[in-house]
Amino acid sequence: MRNGKAKGKKQERTDKQPNQENKLNKRESFKKEKPEFTRGYNRRSAVPEDFEIDENILFGRNAVIEALKSEREIDKILIQKGEKEGSVIKIISAAKAKSIVTLEVEKSKLDELTGREKHQGVVAYVAAHEYVSVEEILEDAAAKGEPAFVLILENIQDPHNLGAIIRTAHTAGVHGIIIPKRRAVGLTGTVAKASAGALEHTKVAKVSNIAQTIKDLQQKGLWIACADMDGKVLFEENLTGPIGIVVGSEGEGVSKLTKQTCDYVVSVPMYGKVTSLNASVAASLMVYEVVRQRHFK
Repeated sequence: MRNGKAKGKKQERTDKQPNQENKLNKRESFKKEKPEFTRGYNRRSAVPEDFEIDENILFGRNAVIEALKSEREIDKILIQKGEKEGSVIKIISAAKAKSIVTLEVEKSKLDELTGREKHQGVVAYVAAHEYVSVEEILEDAAAKGEPAFVLILENIQDPHNLGAIIRTAHTAGVHGIIIPKRRAVGLTGTVAKASAGALEHTKVAKVSNIAQTIKDLQQKGLWIACADMDGKVLFEENLTGPIGIVVGSEGEGVSKLTKQTCDYVVSVPMYGKVTSLNASVAASLMVYEVVRQRHFK
């Protein structure tokens, strides 16, 4: 009898199984498919677990206002489009008084930078290292009893390039580097890391107008050489006196106005099919030609 009952139970299970599968199949056929997002995330989605806020940004109106009141170096401030009331007006005004660049951006950009924290429509980029004045760079050269040796950079926007240039400039004995306030990367944490510690020992000045700064340096006795593929061969020029070397980005190079302001234009001879150099490589070749002429005649 037990065997008969057992067989009966087994038969019932096998009889019901197909019906259960049919029900499941019907349910599956009515399932709604969720849309897939391949870029970014929507408002309610979670911030990735490995997301880290850049250590060189401040956000929130009060935090930025206090930074503006202090002596802390600020590279630029991003303001959410449409935010032009209350304390935002104070921030814009204070930034203008300190010649700090302010840019209007979409809210999504600020959300991205802050990991969707409450930024109140304001994000400030602070410098990883203190800037100096152009005068301080020249004073350093005079204190060492050496002819001034300055590197002027234009349109360098890649932080890794800037970091590598700072590293090379330091090892070559450059007294200081000059960068523009606009359309160029500032002294971010990435720049500091890429410089392999050289930023801590290198003077960097930030100016509003590169062309005017070049004119000021010329009045102080510096000769300014601009790197451009249409110039004379670098190795044939005399670079032993007080000198300023101008290097632009790989893509844009040096602007027409800057080139016209320089005393002469020099180039690195190239014999391959590729006719451009990475900005950090071009800067390295330029500054070390100065080193060669000054110390290895």
